[in-house]
Amino acid sequence: MTSLHRSISTATPVLWSNPLRASVTGLPLPDKFDGKPIGVLAIQEARARFQRFTPLLAKLFPELEHSKGQIESEVLPIPFMQEALGLPLAMGKLWLKADHSLAVAGSVKARGGFHEVLEFAEKIALKHGLISPETGYLPLSVPRARSVFEKYQIAVGSTGNLGMSIGVMAAALGFRAVVHMSSEAKEWKKRRLRLKGVEVVEHPGDYEQAVNQGRQLAQVDPLCHFVDDERSTSLFLGYSACAVHLQSQLMAQCVTVDESHPLLVYIACGVGGAPSGIAWGLHHVFGKNVHCYFAEPVQSPCFLIQMLATDENHPSVYDYGLSNRTEADGLAVPRASVLASETMHSIVAGTFTVEDSTLFKHLQLLHAAQGLRIEPSAAAGFSGPRWLQGDVLACPGATHLVWTTGGSLVPDDEYQKFLEWSQTS
Repeated sequence: MTSLHRSISTATPVLWSNPLRASVTGLPLPDKFDGKPIGVLAIQEARARFQRFTPLLAKLFPELEHSKGQIESEVLPIPFMQEALGLPLAMGKLWLKADHSLAVAGSVKARGGFHEVLEFAEKIALKHGLISPETGYLPLSVPRARSVFEKYQIAVGSTGNLGMSIGVMAAALGFRAVVHMSSEAKEWKKRRLRLKGVEVVEHPGDYEQAVNQGRQLAQVDPLCHFVDDERSTSLFLGYSACAVHLQSQLMAQCVTVDESHPLLVYIACGVGGAPSGIAWGLHHVFGKNVHCYFAEPVQSPCFLIQMLATDENHPSVYDYGLSNRTEADGLAVPRASVLASETMHSIVAGTFTVEDSTLFKHLQLLHAAQGLRIEPSAAAGFSGPRWLQGDVLACPGATHLVWTTGGSLVPDDEYQKFLEWSQTS
């Protein structure tokens, strides 16, 4: 057993740097997965789809009126958090991509989850003649469209945030929305879904078991569309579509990204769909000048384990004697997405693992230093810059971007528990 494997199996925080990242730089990337397009044209189409739906989204959700239906978040400098973490300016500046505040769903899952529901709705609407280039997409808010959509079910397996995005968007359009959740999912997330008209089906066991049972139930219903977080190219492309907007945001903040000014991105990773989709899009925009690191709990490092696997193996964290138990509920996944691991083969810069106590410490630090509220899983990325101190990438011109993934919808009493946990642990 190598020291790396020993650290993983003993739940010791570790950094793994991808040796293939440098050796294959410049080689063409795959443009398909399972025969479905995922190349630059597919990314552009996903972005265009979001744009087509903006008038409808602004009408359906009052929260999106100010953004005219755009699903986007701010990029914020966080100098006080940088100081609190003890990160010197000599290694670059710390920024935050605030997906914890994405409207409607309150997490990064709004990107991929909304996109897959909108793509399915578009397909059904075109099939039934509900929309045309002349009418636009506003007709999908009228009773005629809802009477068509209500014949179809959209289902997903989730520990919380993906279910929130899929369920809320599907229900708002008039679909029958069903979210299959594991017993570990937070109760407040289940309550919120039910209040939005979503059917929540609870399953004993972990995330993987909930997904498998949800998939089996969907297969017997010809009018059910099952959102498969492990292999969905629609989810993947929805995440990827963020890259062009991020580029414009950085330019507006006068942030340069080139060889002397690398962009280092730290993203929490569960099954891997969201971080891999984001990294895929960023790579197509910034190329070799962006370096994406995935953050995982020490008890649930399924993506890291998959990247270390040989041949066609699809290992589980249980194979390493780990519990898959973490307060970062959205990251409690035993086995990684094959789509995520295959697309990230030569793109992801590395993966690091984080203890729960560190998640709560950084959650509290961000609240105290910057007044921002996130959930534990969203704090995973803040450990990243520390791992890279002394690395050539952590230079004065570097931009360290922590991608916060959820938290704005956490009830006040639940968030207070997070703060109390961090102070007493």
